[in-house]
Amino acid sequence: MTAAAGPRRLPSVESATAPIAAVDDGAELWPCLAMANTDYVHGYSAREGERLRDQATTLTDLLHGDTRYPAGSIVLEAGCGVGAQTVTLAANSPQAQFVSVDISPASLAQAERTVRERGFANVAFQQADLFALPFAEAQFDHVFVCFVLEHLADPVAALAHLRRVLRPGGTLTVIEGDHGSTYFHPDNALARRAVECLVELQRRGGGDANIGRRLYPMLSAAGFGDVAVSPRMVYADGGRPGLQDGFSRKTFSAMVEGVTDAALGAKLMAPEDWAAGVRALYRTAEPDGVFCYTFFKAVAVR
Repeated sequence: MTAAAGPRRLPSVESATAPIAAVDDGAELWPCLAMANTDYVHGYSAREGERLRDQATTLTDLLHGDTRYPAGSIVLEAGCGVGAQTVTLAANSPQAQFVSVDISPASLAQAERTVRERGFANVAFQQADLFALPFAEAQFDHVFVCFVLEHLADPVAALAHLRRVLRPGGTLTVIEGDHGSTYFHPDNALARRAVECLVELQRRGGGDANIGRRLYPMLSAAGFGDVAVSPRMVYADGGRPGLQDGFSRKTFSAMVEGVTDAALGAKLMAPEDWAAGVRALYRTAEPDGVFCYTFFKAVAVR
């Protein structure tokens, strides 16, 4: 990653955007950037915001341990949501400057409050739509996007928009999950069906819960070069109680349970089967349980 020479100002916006609004503790939070005709399958509740923060805290080393930006770099975080990833970015690269954008004023207000409470001063927040970014071409040294593409109807187009604001030679880092990589012990057919229901709900909303495996072809199609993808597997068993609690229980099982109303409303499973499947997922976080899931992280160059 190449830092820009000399001190530079943060990119200026080309068009007016709404100011960041204040948000109450109980307000609904939008955890990712512009859905672009896609419904956010996980909902917008404060509980979902908490789940995202649990996920980010649990997976910090696995997903972000090798993400560092040089001093003087200007980095766009596209889809900061409630700031779950922002605090890690700011901490890992204290001498880089971040511009974190999201379409939701409520999420931005929560993200800014979280970042300020943690004492970071190297992040600026801007309301923006991923498909209409208010920045001139080639404004950023690096771009970071995490858990956003899975919710978009046209992720390749989104990547092309991000490429436009990236300087030649700059890097884009993208992290996505892949629900199809899920397996666990004790195995349970209803638990697997519950996961498939989540995948189907996301598909019906225009997204792709199995997008992790597609990062290389998507980045290539969007015009990026030197694409390097690395799988990051979460393995949680009784010898890793922190991962069992933070990921198996509070992240993944809670995520599936969180779409209960949508799954039952769509009649994807009978209520009693759904409840049994969710219980079986939580069962994998017991001392004799095992849970595996793979994220994919890609770095590419404009």
